[in-house]
Amino acid sequence: MTTSTLIDSTAAEAVAPAPSRSLAGATRKELAAALLEIGAPEREIRMRSAQLWHWIYHQGVSSFDDMLNISKVFRAKLAERFTLTRPQIVSEQLSSDGTRKWLIRLAPSNARDRAAEVECVYIPDTDRGTLCVSSQVGCTLTCSFCHTGTQQFVRNLTAQEIIAQLIIARERLGDFPGRAPPQDGIVPSGGSRFVSNIVFMGMGEPLYNFDNVSDAVAVFSDGDGLSLSKRRITVSTAGVVPRLPDLGAKTGAMLAISLHAVRDDLRDTLVPLNKKYPIAELLQACRTYPGASNARRITFEYVMLKGINDSPAEARELVRLLKGIPAKINLIPFNPWPGTAYECSDEATIEAFSDIVFNAGYASPVRTPRGRDILAACGQLKSETEKLRARALLSIDP
Repeated sequence: MTTSTLIDSTAAEAVAPAPSRSLAGATRKELAAALLEIGAPEREIRMRSAQLWHWIYHQGVSSFDDMLNISKVFRAKLAERFTLTRPQIVSEQLSSDGTRKWLIRLAPSNARDRAAEVECVYIPDTDRGTLCVSSQVGCTLTCSFCHTGTQQFVRNLTAQEIIAQLIIARERLGDFPGRAPPQDGIVPSGGSRFVSNIVFMGMGEPLYNFDNVSDAVAVFSDGDGLSLSKRRITVSTAGVVPRLPDLGAKTGAMLAISLHAVRDDLRDTLVPLNKKYPIAELLQACRTYPGASNARRITFEYVMLKGINDSPAEARELVRLLKGIPAKINLIPFNPWPGTAYECSDEATIEAFSDIVFNAGYASPVRTPRGRDILAACGQLKSETEKLRARALLSIDP
C-alpha cells in the first residue's frame, strides 16, 4: 500500500529567527574553518575537527549537547554560532514495494533564494539498501524520456546539501548507532547497514556540479564517519566527457553512463548532450577511465523504449560498440510519467535484447522497477519546486 506523509512546519517558520549556519554535511575543511571562527586555538583544530566529525557522521547526533567528550563550555560556544539542523523533510512517501521517497526543502542559499526542493529515494533489498541522491535542483539536461529533464534547472546543490541527504536517510531509517528502524516498510536484514550503497542518479547531472559531488563522495567514503566503500558509490552521467578523467582520478567512484542509444541521430533526441559529446567520443573516454577493470566495470544504462531503441539489431550494435570496455549493461524498463510520449518495451522484447547482450559475454541485468506508484523510479523524479513557485508567488549492484 502506498502511503504519503506531509510534514507541516508553517507555524515554526513563522516565528523562527534568522537561522544559524548548520554544520551537518560540512567537509573537514569547513569544520576546521568553523572552529577558527569561534576562536579555537590552531593547535586544537585537528583534534576538535575529529571530535565533531565523529559525532556528526558516525553517531548522527543533531545537538551539540550530545557530544559528551567535548566540554560544556566549548559546546555552548559552538551552539552560539552554529546548529546541526538538517534540511526540512516536506513529505515522505512509501511505495507498496518498500521504496521511500523524500521531498526535501533546502535552506535558502541567499536572500533571494526561495528555498528550493529536491527528491531523494531509498530502495531497500534483503541484503543492501541503496540511496539515490540528487546533485542539482532540476536538471541542466533535457533528456526526452526523463521526467526530471522537464523541470527547469534552478541551481547546483552544495556538497553539504548532497551529504545531508544521506544524513536524513540514515536518521529516518534508524541507521545510526542506537537508533531503531521504522515499523513500516522494509530495511535490509542480516545485520547489514540500512544504507550500504549511494547512487548519484537523482535529480541533476552530477558532472556539471563536479566539485561539490567530489567533495560529497569524499565525506561519504571517509572511514572515520559515514564510511561507505567507494565501490558502493556510483556516479551516473549522461556523458560530460571532459570530466570523466577527473571523476575517476579524484573520487575513485564507480561510473555509470546513461547511454540509451547506439546511433548518434537517436541519442541526439533522447540525450541531447550527445550533440556536444557524441557516442564515439564518450566511449573512448570510457576506455581510458581511471581504475576501470573487470573488477571495477563501467555500468551502461539503457532504458528500454518500445519501438525506439529495443530491436535485436540495436542489441548487437551495443555489443559491438562496447567491445574492449570492462562493462555491464543495465537494461531499464521505461518508467512512465504524466505527459510522456514513450512506452515501455514489452517483456519478450526486453528478454530477447538481454539474451543477445548476455550471450556476447556481458552481464545484462534487467532492473526491476521500484517505486513506480510514488513516481520514485528511474527517470520519474521531479520536485514540487515549480508548483510551489506558481502557487505561492515557488539498483546498481555493488
